[in-house]
Amino acid sequence: MIYDPIINLNSGTDEDSEFMPLFSIDEEDESNIQEDFPEQLPVLALKNTVLFPGIVIPITVGRNKSIKAIQKAFQDKKIIAVLSQKDSRIESPKASDLYTIGTIARIVKLLKMPDGTTTAILQGRRRFRLVEMLQEQPYMTAKISMIEHEESDNDVEFQALISTITDTARRIIELSPNIPAEANLVLRNITNNLFLLNFIASNLSLKVAVKQEILEINPINQKARMILIQLENELQVLELKDQIENKVRGDIEKQQRDYYLNQQLKTIQEELGHNPQEEEIDRLMERSTLKKWSEKVAKHFDKELNRLRRMNPQVAEYSVQLNYLDLPWDQATTDNFDLKKVKKILDADHHGLEKVKERILEHLSVLKLKGDMKAPILCLVGPPGVGKTSLGRSIARALGREYVRISLGGLHDESEIRGHRKTYIGAMPGRIIQSVKKAKSANPCFVLDEIDKVGKDFRGDPSSALLEVLDPEQNSTFHDNYLEMEYDLSKVLFIATANTLSTIQPALLDRMEIIQISGYSTEEKTAIAEKHLLPKQLAEHGLKKGQLKLNTATLEKIIQEYTRESGVRSLDRQIAQICRSVAHKVATGAKYKPTQTPEDVEKILGPRKYNIERFLGDNPPGVSIGLAWTSVGGEILFIETSLSAGKGALKLTGNLGDVMKESAVTALSYLKAHSQEYGIDPEVFNKTDIHLHVPEGAIPKDGPSAGITMLSALASAFLDKPLKQLVAMTGEITLRGKVLPVGGIKEKILAARRLGIKMVVLCAENKQDVEEVPARYRKGLRFRYVTEMGDVLRFMLQLRR
Repeated sequence: MIYDPIINLNSGTDEDSEFMPLFSIDEEDESNIQEDFPEQLPVLALKNTVLFPGIVIPITVGRNKSIKAIQKAFQDKKIIAVLSQKDSRIESPKASDLYTIGTIARIVKLLKMPDGTTTAILQGRRRFRLVEMLQEQPYMTAKISMIEHEESDNDVEFQALISTITDTARRIIELSPNIPAEANLVLRNITNNLFLLNFIASNLSLKVAVKQEILEINPINQKARMILIQLENELQVLELKDQIENKVRGDIEKQQRDYYLNQQLKTIQEELGHNPQEEEIDRLMERSTLKKWSEKVAKHFDKELNRLRRMNPQVAEYSVQLNYLDLPWDQATTDNFDLKKVKKILDADHHGLEKVKERILEHLSVLKLKGDMKAPILCLVGPPGVGKTSLGRSIARALGREYVRISLGGLHDESEIRGHRKTYIGAMPGRIIQSVKKAKSANPCFVLDEIDKVGKDFRGDPSSALLEVLDPEQNSTFHDNYLEMEYDLSKVLFIATANTLSTIQPALLDRMEIIQISGYSTEEKTAIAEKHLLPKQLAEHGLKKGQLKLNTATLEKIIQEYTRESGVRSLDRQIAQICRSVAHKVATGAKYKPTQTPEDVEKILGPRKYNIERFLGDNPPGVSIGLAWTSVGGEILFIETSLSAGKGALKLTGNLGDVMKESAVTALSYLKAHSQEYGIDPEVFNKTDIHLHVPEGAIPKDGPSAGITMLSALASAFLDKPLKQLVAMTGEITLRGKVLPVGGIKEKILAARRLGIKMVVLCAENKQDVEEVPARYRKGLRFRYVTEMGDVLRFMLQLRR
């Protein structure tokens, strides 16, 4: 009879490690097996276990001879002779290295594992004795003889042994943390006594020699006694462990009781007028003697400590004074000057951002050579989601400094920066000093997040208070109202973050070193998703690496059709949604494909949110494509022009700002003044009403960079001739016909490339800005540089001079 056993393939190898034998609750031992077995069989040598009749075990076969033997047996009658080695260290055993009594096994299943090894599921059938080893190469073959089994004895002594063995085994199951409670149910379901003995012997943690001795014992009563002795030994060990654990548990409860009594004692001491705060004062005194402070700081600290000693602990000022003395006075960490290691950490944590990394490495290089210098005040400016804030943590980790972050968004009160005077009840230092205290270091890496969103009202102007904090010439003597003395912030590495510079106070802006961080290209977003976002989301959703895979094509589909951003925050959310869907399928056991295709992603995320194809179609006359800069990166801008019979009125719609409206008026004035040059009848302007519209009217739009785009749209409408397709424009215009340079070139180039634009027309003075953009961002784009508005129209409308 062949069983379908419960299989656990995490059991190890047959030749190298221990494992838990497998079994079927259908009982079968050698006493009721009526099969005829061949006298010659292939031999499988086991290193560190013994196979018993009726027991099913998984064996991971690793040695060549063993693989050949198992394959030969599986091809024939799936019967193999199993013998255990005397010494598990022998890699190529001979007949003299094996025990002479073993078990004939049936190969239930043969599995090829992912790591290339072979796992066989063996079921023990009957014991045999080795008569002669016939061959040892290419695998071992032996002549064997069956061992006649002894019939089960039902006398009173044997039944008592079986009952004692069962009770002892149940007690072991209760005490052992490694054996599940369900094992008791298995024991109750076993009615065959010989199978019960084999099952227990196989599961005992015994040496191979002891298990082999049990296998070789033929009188069943003697075998039962041997197993009972081993069970008693195992039970004694478990009971001793249980006693030790109970004692440790009692000790822990005693510690908790002692803590409670100590708290009561402290209260009693306070009632009696004792001073338990003396320990705090002693701690502060010890700290002052260990620190190498400047003479000024040491003198001030001793003065304030003496003041604390004279205070009554019950007054409110006592806690204020204690917090005051607990500040990290002049206590700094040591920077990591291994520049290669610093660069490696920065590169591992963030993709791109080369300017910031280069600036940090330059600062460390100077610090390494000079030994001491004021830390730079950096301001990282860029769209949301490009990694400005997380870069601060990465820099702190690379330098070996403590990391501190405060959010300045919505901050209105100046005292949040400078703190309150100690004379006020509940006084506390400002957030700068508080954060330094939290870091327990005088030179942390300090991130001032969202510095462009600081507000001001009747309570003061926090941005003005920040002038002293962020001025390298002043912050060495920063004055916090709570401290009542100067504090040196010159060693702190301040890193401010902002989305735009327009809302930052000019004086504050002048004190910071501005580093522009642009958005990411599709290729960079794909690399960031593969390297950072996907592994992070897999870990957060409890998924293993092989349970979800997103290839490059799938990630590009998510980036292009479900996100419209310069950073990767929205991309991170879309990947998280896919992880949640896969996690649900894994948890419910539903079938799914680990590698998600673009089609699978569409089923999870729904219909695409953004259609890149709308930018690639043929635009009619009067429609042009512009490039715009926004606080979240570059964007495509359509300009639509419609002409109708009228009196020459110009109507502008699309939620346009004043500067943008003025650009439209300038474009029309230039076109009227040079109409004959471009083949337009001057009279048509007096008989035609013009409607110029910029779609997505809910979004406010402003700025001069759409000048040449509006000019091209107007000229295209009046000439009834479409503009060149897949060409985007950006540039300011003047009444004299000049094209002026504009900003945000990198963001605009990324937007054009992301949305399938083939060429960009812009001012010749912007050429240096284009060349500063890395070549990988410009791949697939051509640039047309112009200086005159006439050059734009002749190129876009293919007009002759």
